[in-house]
Amino acid sequence: MKLPKELREKGELSSTTIKGKHCSVKGCRETAIRSLSENKWKSFVEKANLNYIENKQHKIYLCKNHYRDANKFRKSQEKLYQKKGFLEDDKYFSKERRFD
Repeated sequence: MKLPKELREKGELSSTTIKGKHCSVKGCRETAIRSLSENKWKSFVEKANLNYIENKQHKIYLCKNHYRDANKFRKSQEKLYQKKGFLEDDKYFSKERRFD
């Protein structure tokens, strides 16, 4: 599907938004492979001991190595707070209670 001329002229909607962007981590000048939302990823990036440079678009651009570090921390946090089955933790189905 071809986009209208007004939308094509805007650089925001092009699929090549990451090309030419560098990693947002201070001291890293590698090419970014990921563009992440600052709202969702800020805590994971900071807790992975990565200091990043903020920008106006509220995006965090990460290279391959830094993305791997942040993603490892995110997955470890998800495992800690993973929902368990509601029947396994229910007090009525525990081994101590009997239905005699």
